[in-house]
Amino acid sequence: MTVKAEEGTLPKTDWDEEEFTGEIVRLNGAILGLVLGLMAGVIVFLATNLLVVQGGEPLGPHLALLGEFFYGYSVSFVGSLIGSAYAFVLGYLAGWSTARTYNWIVAFRNR
Repeated sequence: MTVKAEEGTLPKTDWDEEEFTGEIVRLNGAILGLVLGLMAGVIVFLATNLLVVQGGEPLGPHLALLGEFFYGYSVSFVGSLIGSAYAFVLGYLAGWSTARTYNWIVAFRNR
């Protein structure tokens, strides 16, 4: 379909706008969970190891508070592995539950 447009104006098409509003994309919970889990795990891993490499006497007191939520976490290399595993699981669950909730709302509205 070729549409010729005048300079400075948007091209006019004969598409019906209704055909685009009827389709709503559904989210894949496994993919969204995997992406959010990987992002959260990498962020915790990098933040912890950045503090370990940077050094200093109080070694990341704010990040060390993650140990209250992630059993076994500490601001160390081993702690970064433990923390990234916890963050991956929590990120996966957050992404999966977000996709499930979104898909449920879409299905409810399309009844």
